[in-house]
Amino acid sequence: MHSNDAQMLVLTVLADGPLHGYAINTAIQELTGSRLGPGSLYGALSRLEARELIRPADADAAPRERHRTMEITDTGRATLRTELERMNRISQAGLRALGITPA
Repeated sequence: MHSNDAQMLVLTVLADGPLHGYAINTAIQELTGSRLGPGSLYGALSRLEARELIRPADADAAPRERHRTMEITDTGRATLRTELERMNRISQAGLRALGITPA
């Protein structure tokens, strides 16, 4: 899985509400049928936090704590929406190209 895919999955599951790492991966597994490896998950969390798309839900949490509860920021929600709309346009075009009427 590409790192951007992992980041999109994390943003998508956090859009429903704050979660910690294990719960994020469980939600991703429920959505996709597979889990992210620890490197992919925690790498995505680090990159998203550095871009200020997610943040710790508890401001007092230790920065390197693996079980920190994370939440999506307003910027993260806007980024997720823009990317999902772009992906939808691509999906619709691909379905049409395959002769499938998009829903």
